[in-house]
This record gives sequence, structure tokens and C-alpha cells, in this order.
Amino acid sequence: MTHPFQGLNAPYRYPTLRHSILALSLSLPVAASLATAAESKLEEFTVTSHQLEESTPLTLQRYGNQLNIVQSDDILKHGFVDVTDSLKTLVPGLHISPKNGPFDYFKASLQGSRNQDILWLVDGVRITNRLYNGTSPLDTIPAHMVERVEVLKGGQGIFYGTQAVGGVINIVTKAFSNSSAGAVGTGVNSNDGYNLNAFARGAAGEHQYVVYLSKNKADGYVPYAVEDIQPSATDVERGYDVNTAGLKYAWNISDQNRLSAQYQISDADLDYTRPYLNKNTVNARRETLMTLKLDSQLSESLALFAKAYRHTWDTDYSRVYNELDGSGELTGGSDVRDVDTYWGYEDYGLNVLMEYSPGGRFEYVLGLDNQNFSGQDDVWRIADQREKVNAVFAQLRTSEALFDNTLLALGVRNNRPSNSESATVWNLSGKHDFNSSWYLQGNVGTAFRLPDAEALFLNEYYDDNGDGVPDGGWFAIGNPDLKAEESRNLNLSLGGVFGRLSFELTGFKRDITNYIDSYVAVTIGGVVGETFVNSDDEVNIEGLELVTRMPLADSLKVQLSLTETRARFNDQGEQLKDIPERELKLGLSYQQPGSPWGGALTANYVGDINDRETRESYTVTDLSGFYFLGAGQQHRVTLRLENITDKHYATRIDKGTEDKTGSAYLYRNLGVGRTLHLAYNYQF
Repeated sequence: MTHPFQGLNAPYRYPTLRHSILALSLSLPVAASLATAAESKLEEFTVTSHQLEESTPLTLQRYGNQLNIVQSDDILKHGFVDVTDSLKTLVPGLHISPKNGPFDYFKASLQGSRNQDILWLVDGVRITNRLYNGTSPLDTIPAHMVERVEVLKGGQGIFYGTQAVGGVINIVTKAFSNSSAGAVGTGVNSNDGYNLNAFARGAAGEHQYVVYLSKNKADGYVPYAVEDIQPSATDVERGYDVNTAGLKYAWNISDQNRLSAQYQISDADLDYTRPYLNKNTVNARRETLMTLKLDSQLSESLALFAKAYRHTWDTDYSRVYNELDGSGELTGGSDVRDVDTYWGYEDYGLNVLMEYSPGGRFEYVLGLDNQNFSGQDDVWRIADQREKVNAVFAQLRTSEALFDNTLLALGVRNNRPSNSESATVWNLSGKHDFNSSWYLQGNVGTAFRLPDAEALFLNEYYDDNGDGVPDGGWFAIGNPDLKAEESRNLNLSLGGVFGRLSFELTGFKRDITNYIDSYVAVTIGGVVGETFVNSDDEVNIEGLELVTRMPLADSLKVQLSLTETRARFNDQGEQLKDIPERELKLGLSYQQPGSPWGGALTANYVGDINDRETRESYTVTDLSGFYFLGAGQQHRVTLRLENITDKHYATRIDKGTEDKTGSAYLYRNLGVGRTLHLAYNYQF
């Protein structure tokens, strides 16, 4: 039987994205329907046993791990531009705060985790930034290329390795199909933005293919309060120009064997604005993802999966400031700080997974994982360094034949990195169905996070004359002796399903030791600088998550999620930075059965957040609607009003320099204000 989301990608040269991504259609963006991730269950899909990577999230869910799914239809009906915005709105327990709107860096917290505790994947390949673990890697991922997004919560270090401390988020691109299909779309928004997108898929005998491409461009908005903008900042609109294309190919050699390949490329110019001095600052990025995968059912009881991958991230950073005279007035000249200065990395490796299901009381999993990383930064002086991690992991699962209505899984993983000490983690998960309505599930275990290249290899130490004293005074250096952070994790959920009414109440707890403390004072040559150390402090995170879904009528549905988090050092003091103590998400969706139109209202309340100063609580409300046209409902128009109350709220607090005095001041990055989106999509 063919897996409905069978798919992969083949090597594909796409030389000039900016000129090739024109020729789609015209129309308008955004809007409707609610259905959050939790509503969309992987059980709705048929999964053959030999496609292990694609079935792994479903299997982990069966054995007690929380899994939420966001489907492409949810994304289209809301008219989201980038993946970040869709996850921010639709996933319970996930807090995301984009710095300056779509296609930008953001801070994220999954069930109270730190930003660096979430592992990000595209089609099962890690895209997490290994130079800087805290830099979220979705600023070149458009929403139109997505088939679904899988969100696994809790420690997932057994199958996924480093950084899967708070959870794993896997973005799955357009899937294979045995029948020909596709879509073209376009949209505009009131921030002087537009997008063009298309995809097609089909099959010819044993061969399947998918091709997709998109262009997203906007002048953007001004993400600062008027009083925070210095006269020296002549460019304060945060814009983007993101071009993405992908090609996937699969050869179904037989009913038991499939070979597949993928190539994806993103070419983007991303503004990096500041409210002071800025004349023009751009990250010009070229990002590629290549995979080759083999799925094989060796026998009725033995399945094999092997994957080779390569992910590259190459950025040319250009920064030009306006020049000031001694009194802080503009001279009309330019202060060029960087011209196409390089920073980037390469991540490649091999993963092999075997599953043995002999039909008795137990099932067995064995895997090997090899990761190779190299990266450098000529802006923040990280020399080209290489790291290798080899790991072996195994899992023992019970079958339904062992315990009535209960499934258990026990896993262990040993990691051997080249630049840190080895780490062994374990995980025990399970689910028990009391009856057709009530269930109890959970997982407990350990996870780990390797230090990133910045913490290990940063070298902002200038001593050109060799006297042992930093030439510029202050310096910052990495610490190659850092140990990996280790964590203990517990997730426990009680859930109930009563017809179309359901709820799930989850308690979570996470304790992190060997905490990597950044920029700790160190003295060299009598000069004080900064470095990284494994602190004696422990990070303690605990909280509750409640998700409920209910129909108020056949045409009206409501979903409510509430996350309460306490995150402290040594279980005392202030809340950790960038983690809200409370977040509430409400969604109402309306559509009469058989009706061609519908709409949705979503509201997201975020409590106070600890930053350089407190970021005050806020509520952002969106309203969206959609209408299908044509006998086969092939045409869809969507309309979305984002932030309908034009709420001004801070997404981050940074430090700048005043023109006149040269003194430091704090300024707030502001979220997207009221924005109208209009989009059109044609399916064929």
C-alpha cells in the first residue's frame, strides 16, 4: 500500500531563483478555519511499516508522547505567509515571538523550554543553527511549501539527539501522490508585500515527483516606537525577499523498497534593521538541503531505513551605518562596517534505523547516527571548526499482546562528540486506555544539548603585537572544555474523548544541569573579558498545559489552550528570560456543513515576559474568512485581518546608542500591527 505522504527529493540545480519564480497568477491573501494542531491526528493517515522515518512520530504518539499536527489546509485557510506565524497561532503550548514580523529570527518556548531546547527539522533533517543554538532557523521557510508540521513535546533525545530537550518540530514539505495534482496561488498584504507560489506532483509508473516554488517579498513595517528611532536611522522598515524551490523524487523499486531524493534551495535578502545609525543592513542567505533516503522491508518482521543528508547555510552580511560628526549630526557620509562578510555552516551525516517486529510481546529498534558539522563566522570571529558526533540508540517496545490497553517503550542512546564528553540518555514512555473515553500517557527520561560553536570556539581576542594583552581591551572567547548540558524530563497527561468533545491536561517538569552560562568574566593579561562556563546553577522548569476542543454546534467549533509555566534558576528568583508565565490561545471556527464559505477568530494572550526590562502582557486577535468558487471548489479566496485591534506589543528589548550623547538606551522591537491580507489559490 502506498503511504499518502510518501515523498522525497532529488538533486536539482536551480541557478537563478529570483528570475525563475515569476509566472504564477494574481490575487489576494488570508484567512479562515481553525483546527489546531491537536485536532489533526496522524492516525488519519495510513502508514506502511517500512517507511520508518515518516511513521516515527505516529509511533512515538502511540507510546505516550504528545504529538500535535498542523495541516497545510489549516495554513492556507488562515493565509499565513511563513511557518513561524502559523505555529505561533495554531500549536498549543508553543510560544513564538518573531522579532520583526515574517521571515525573521524569533524566540520560542515549548512547554516552558528555552529557545535552544527545541530541535527544528525539515523532512527529518536538522536545520537548527549549530553556530548559535539560540538562533531560530525558520527565516527562509515559507508557508506554501508545507504539507504538515509535526510537533513532538517533551524530551526526544533517543531518536533525535542533541537539542531535543523540550521537543522536536518537523516541517514536512509537499508530499508524494499517485495521482496528478497541484496548485498555484498569490497574495498581497498592506505592508507592501506579496507572494507567488506553486506546486505540482504526480507519478509515472514506479516513479513519483513533487516540485514546489515560492516568492515572498515585502517592504515591511516599522517595528519601533517613534520615540525610540534616532535621526541617524534612515532605514527602519524591516523587509524581506525570500525565494524557495524544491524538487522531490521517489522510485518505488518494489512493494518492499523505495529510494527517494530531495533538493531544496532558498535564496533570501533579509533586512536586519536598527533604530539607530542604520543606513542598510542585510543578511543575504543561500540555504540548501539535500537528502537521499532508502526505505526497505527486508522481511515481514524486519524494516530498514537509511538517510544521508547535507544542509548548508551561507550568509553574506553587509552593514552600513550613517556617519555622525562630533556633535551627533549626520554628515551625509557612510560608515561601512561589513561588506558581504561571511558566516555560515555545513551539517551533513548518515542515519540508519532498523525495526524488528517478530509478532510476540516485544518489538525492537536499533539505530546509528553520524553527524558532521563545520562552520565559521567572520563577523563574530569564529574560525572554521569541525565537530563530529557518533551515536548508537535502541528502543524496546511492548506490543498489545503483553498488557491489555497499555503500551510501553524504553529507549537508550549513547552520544560520542569529538569536542565534548560522551553522553548517555534514556527515555521511558507509555500510554494506558482506561476505556474508550479516558486515557493516561507520559514519558520520563533524560536528554542533552551539546555546546554550540560560539560557546566552544568564539575568538574575539586581538593581540596583534604579541604582548599577551588584548589590543582593544575587552574581549570574548569560547571554552573548548565545555560539557554538554544534561536534563531530566517528565511529561504526564490525562485525557478524555467524549464524541466531538475532548480535553488533555498535561503536567511537565524539566531540570537542566551543566547549564552553559554565557559571557562570564575572565581575565587575560590583566584585562577583563568574557567566556562560557558550565555553571553550578540548575534550570528548573515546571508547568501545566490544558487543551480543550468542543463543538458549540455543527457549524461552530471552539478550541482553548492554556499553558502555565514556572522557569527559574535553582527554583528561585525571577522567571527565565523570554519564557512567559502564562499563555492562552482561543480559536473559534465557523462553517455550515456543505457551505462554500467559513471564517475563524483567533486570540492569543501572552503574559508578562522577563527581558532586559519586563515585556508587558498583550493579546493579539486575528479575523479570517474564506470562500470557495467553482463547481469543484477549485478556486479559493481568503481574507485575513491580522491584529485587528492594532495592538502595540514588544517582541524583544534591545540596546542602542543615542546620537547626541552616545549613551546607551533600551528600545522595544514591536510585533506586526494591523495588517490586511488577501489571497487566491487555484487547485488542479
